[in-house]
Amino acid sequence: MQDMMHTTLLIRVAMVALIISALAWNGSVALAQDAGAAKNPIIYADVPDMAMIRVGDTYYMSSTTMHFNPGVPIMKSKDLVNWEIVNYAYPTLGDGDNLTLTNGRSNYRQGSWASSLRYHNGIYYCTTFSLATGKTYIFTTKEIEKGPWKTSVLNKIYHDHSLVFDDDGRVYLIYGGGTIRIVELTADASAIKEGGVNQVLIQDASAPAGPDIMLHAEGSQLMRRDGKYYLFNICWPRNGMRTVVVHRADHLLGPYEGKVAFADKGIAQGSLIDTPDGKWYAYLFRDAGAVGRIPYLVPTEWKDGWPVIGIDGKSPEVLEGLPASRGLIPGIVASDEFDRKAGDRPLPLVWQWNHNPANDLWSVTARPGFLRLSTGRTDAGIFSARNTLTQRTIGPVCSGSTCIDTSGMKDGDFAGVVLLQKRYGMVGVKIDGNQRAIVMAGGENDSPSDVESVPLDRPIVYLKAECDFTNKADTARFYYSLDGQSWRAIGHDLKMVYSLAHFVGYRFGLFNYATKTPGGYADFDYFHISDQISPAAR
Repeated sequence: MQDMMHTTLLIRVAMVALIISALAWNGSVALAQDAGAAKNPIIYADVPDMAMIRVGDTYYMSSTTMHFNPGVPIMKSKDLVNWEIVNYAYPTLGDGDNLTLTNGRSNYRQGSWASSLRYHNGIYYCTTFSLATGKTYIFTTKEIEKGPWKTSVLNKIYHDHSLVFDDDGRVYLIYGGGTIRIVELTADASAIKEGGVNQVLIQDASAPAGPDIMLHAEGSQLMRRDGKYYLFNICWPRNGMRTVVVHRADHLLGPYEGKVAFADKGIAQGSLIDTPDGKWYAYLFRDAGAVGRIPYLVPTEWKDGWPVIGIDGKSPEVLEGLPASRGLIPGIVASDEFDRKAGDRPLPLVWQWNHNPANDLWSVTARPGFLRLSTGRTDAGIFSARNTLTQRTIGPVCSGSTCIDTSGMKDGDFAGVVLLQKRYGMVGVKIDGNQRAIVMAGGENDSPSDVESVPLDRPIVYLKAECDFTNKADTARFYYSLDGQSWRAIGHDLKMVYSLAHFVGYRFGLFNYATKTPGGYADFDYFHISDQISPAAR
């Protein structure tokens, strides 16, 4: 009897152990599934005004980068989650004073805006418009990842337009704000068609969101499904949030009927993309404070011929069915040792210049393994300085660091790392006569105010800027080191603020400008970006 009881007890213990093990396994699976799923925001960085296409099993996306060049980044993904920059639509848009930071003019908040991306009959089309030039641009290529691009120019701004190839071979732009219009292009989409369609498409596209609208409908993106046309716009009701409005019609020229399609957390502007296995997502962005406007994917279903965006009208944090992000480094941002081999690009695609670069004043070959920024004129400050080389900041936290050899700098020169927006902060080396100093400075105009200065008795120094965007903390701190290991804070915290004066998220920038005599140079040994910050900085 005792043996039976002992055996029974052992069996029960074993069963309990199996149950506990199964529960633990199921729990670990659930945790693994959660950990292995994509999460919103899909990209925690400034990638606004997205346009997206799928060609086979590959997705391509374009975005707005305003006054930074090269412009209109082309990003690639195989899974809608992990993206890398593979090309740009143009190197610069021209050489006017406002594009080159010459004669006191600038291009801040202008540059190129919302783009449209299409693939038609073996050709990729990327279109955009520019407030800086007053023109609309149509770029075409057969090799979207390599180019070259052919450029056609329309001498008019077609605001927030959507390029449309209809089934009858005709081509259009849908554009406008509040009142949405349509204009016909030539068959090759290179010019306005003489005598073609040019009319109002929807008189008041904001109407489905109510009568009291703060930002009228814009951001047009048109798609077709099951023979119907769907036009996506955003608007912003007063005392409300950015809202997605969709209009549909049986014919391109209408009539259209509209409804509010999504209103959650201000996530808006974009369209829909489908996967090869038939799933649908809305790709939209959200204002996220100083880091910028960040992309979200929102599951979408179709019901009664309308897109139903969200789960119970909400954007989920976890996106089951999509793989987890591997991080934004090195696809969207990346460290750079400035070592170049034969055949390498002079600069990886993660870099963009603030305005047009002066190409004779920068080099990665003058001193192999270093980025050399030389001065060719004097400037008052960072907003007017040529050749500030930038990358996006990323959330929720990030840091950017460099090592500078200041041996070639002249009296009055200032070189270092900046967190660039209308309200900026910077840490760098200033030369005053024969004296060097590490300086943290900042401001909101082109004459930075020094916050703290530390004498420097050697030519080489290490500099770092850290950003905390967690829960819109939007705080930055600056550091220096004499050995690259032990870091000291300098100056005060920068409260970062997203300003429409620049209309972009904060950027890391490497800079060097002269205030007295041009002709000096600073050598940057590397730029390291990380998604971690110092524990004391949290």
